[in-house]
Amino acid sequence: MKAVVVEKPGGPEELKIMEVPIPTPAEGELLVRVKAGAINRTDILARKGGGSAYKKATNRLGVEMAGVVEEVGNQAGAWEAGDKVMGLVSGGYAEYVVIPADRAMRIPDNLSYIEAAAIPEVFLTAYQTLYWIGKLQEGETVLIHAGASGVGTAAIQLAKQVSKANVIVTAGSAEKLAYCKELGADHVIDYKRAAIEQEVERITDGKGANLILDFIGAAYWKKNIQSASMDGRLVLIGTLGGKETDVDLSELMGKRLQVTGTLLTPRSDAYKAELSQELAQKILPLFESGVIKPIIDTVFPLEEIQLAHRRMEANENIGKIIFRVGEQA
Repeated sequence: MKAVVVEKPGGPEELKIMEVPIPTPAEGELLVRVKAGAINRTDILARKGGGSAYKKATNRLGVEMAGVVEEVGNQAGAWEAGDKVMGLVSGGYAEYVVIPADRAMRIPDNLSYIEAAAIPEVFLTAYQTLYWIGKLQEGETVLIHAGASGVGTAAIQLAKQVSKANVIVTAGSAEKLAYCKELGADHVIDYKRAAIEQEVERITDGKGANLILDFIGAAYWKKNIQSASMDGRLVLIGTLGGKETDVDLSELMGKRLQVTGTLLTPRSDAYKAELSQELAQKILPLFESGVIKPIIDTVFPLEEIQLAHRRMEANENIGKIIFRVGEQA
């Protein structure tokens, strides 16, 4: 089968299409013929050599896919060949991949494979961050940075449709801010033109945001602390703006803040399975009804995976960058 292989850490040019053996499903696994997959920041970090959280004993990338079940391993539940599935995987930039059966999610009938490929990583991350970690309550105020990113667009929809939250987002262009508004954001902040903490104070009448989802890290640390409400929660899920910053512990204590860091990719198989099952039960019906939708930026053939990576690194996307395998997905 064809698969994308990284021969050595580096730029997008290190992504090579090669012939590798089709994997065999072990007990409790499904072999899936991949129809589409997506590009994630995790892939960029892994391609470059990444931090310890991303290093694996493999030269294969790709953490999510959508496709059709080709073969069912022993003890793999009620799945059958021909079932349409999506989910979190390892080595998903390929024509075939194996997935633990308890991590597979059935694709709603109204979604294409391309649309389905835009769901697993970002909606699982957003759901985990908003609810399992962030404990978002109905009617609270949530500040979502990088609102036009894949996780950002997912988080906006979940916070608004599931929790009726007051949603504030940041982004860096009028186009991205307008799209966030279309998805349900109540307030938008252009971080290039306005002081985020001052805008949050104005929007919330000085109360601050109950929950903050941050992909940026060090560059936004002080802004986040100032933007947080009393007893606020800050969840760190990225370090695009740096990993190291000065911390004034008295500020955390004074506001009684809870600060949590998380990554989904290094989590255990059991954690991912439980999260996937809960998302399938509680959120996939909202996709079926059209209340929530996958947000797709662009679609590349697998053979143009280098271009897909370059687009993500240029921060040009609104929503997910997808690759398709074959002509129809």
